[in-house]
Amino acid sequence: MVTIITGNKGTGKTKQLVRLVNAAVEKSSGNVICIEQKHHLTYEVSSRARLISTAEYNVMGYDAYYGFLSGICAGDHDISDVFTDATLRIGGRDYAALAVFLEKVVKLSESTEKNFTFTISADPAELPAKVFEICASATVAE
Repeated sequence: MVTIITGNKGTGKTKQLVRLVNAAVEKSSGNVICIEQKHHLTYEVSSRARLISTAEYNVMGYDAYYGFLSGICAGDHDISDVFTDATLRIGGRDYAALAVFLEKVVKLSESTEKNFTFTISADPAELPAKVFEICASATVAE
């Protein structure tokens, strides 16, 4: 399942993501991964979640981002949930490319049986309808 949390800057997307990460750690029998662009969530996310910074691995653009997620899934079959903050900072502001990326992640989620959640810092009205169609659920941060 792929879920997105969208909203303009300052609407509480990251706080909502942190709550979801910490809740997943408590209920999951697998490993929980939290990906961010740079280390900002170190003290907010449970130490039982694996916190990964894409900046350390030079991940830029949606193709690299997808490869990175695929590698994480291939390297640990016990992952249950993958949460990502700052999706547009990692992949870019090309919304058409975002939709293609999310389509690929939906297939990855289905084949690996892992849940993915992404924050997207944009007004939901700016995003293509396709983004909302391909994701299992979408939440607008308020």
